[in-house]
Amino acid sequence: MKKYYTRACNFYYGSTSKDLVKKKLTLPLCGNKDISFDKIEIYTRENTKKVSTKIISIKQINNQNLNLKKKIKKDIYKITKVRNYFNKPLIMGILNMTPDSFSDGGKYNQETKALKHISLMAKNGADIIDVGGESTRPGSKTVDPTIEWNRVKTIIKIFKKKYPKLLLSVDTRKSEVMQKSIKHKADIINDVSSFNFDKQSKKKIENFDVWKVIHHMQGTPATMQINPKYNNVLLDVYDFFENKILNQNKLKKSFNKILLDPGIGFGKNLNHNLILISKISLFHSLGFPILIGTSKKKFINQISKKFDS
Repeated sequence: MKKYYTRACNFYYGSTSKDLVKKKLTLPLCGNKDISFDKIEIYTRENTKKVSTKIISIKQINNQNLNLKKKIKKDIYKITKVRNYFNKPLIMGILNMTPDSFSDGGKYNQETKALKHISLMAKNGADIIDVGGESTRPGSKTVDPTIEWNRVKTIIKIFKKKYPKLLLSVDTRKSEVMQKSIKHKADIINDVSSFNFDKQSKKKIENFDVWKVIHHMQGTPATMQINPKYNNVLLDVYDFFENKILNQNKLKKSFNKILLDPGIGFGKNLNHNLILISKISLFHSLGFPILIGTSKKKFINQISKKFDS
């Protein structure tokens, strides 16, 4: 059975984009005329491993076979649909309130240092601050939810009072921490297990009007970097998202507030990471905002050839 995937490509920006959209030569990304495209890459998957691709212009859509044309038009609607939220690029700053995070463990796990770091990130353009009390670096171990909450509770309790214009994201896999964070007006729940680690998490937060991050990770933090393998990492991650969205839509409508995170560095090697980043626009055809976490990851050193293997 064939399955089709649609990736917007060949982008234009700024005044050039606006002019082309006005002339109906390009289509706006998420309704934003400052970013538009005039080509799409079509992936055809006939089994788990056999994949072919071709690039066509948007003018050639009607020339495709009936099933493909229906799929493309359905995807184009999602790609171009105006979004009321996250309709422009936003920057997320990371605050690890942990003693053992891979890049900054112990640097900001005191209130004064944490608040100073939040202010610095906001000053430098952060729109979202992601607060975490459990390290999910490769090889990390699970932290008891009480310990995790004790690490972050002071900052989370005062965050929206001190920084009302910033979005508060809480990085946690525990429903107990999720509920307490939402009580203190968290805007985003960022669970690297995609709400699979704690089987109570979906049920306990489904009625709350907060954004939920669907995050892709192969394995667990303890095992994810042990020889990760995919049939096709780009399409495998897409299928994962698609299945998650279908399952979430069976729940309460609040799960329509979804952010998609392909999990750069979470169960991926260098090649996997580079493929996902270079083809990231594929995920726009799912119709939800995309969250990408690349800062201070191992693969950056690998690319710059400074990584000591």
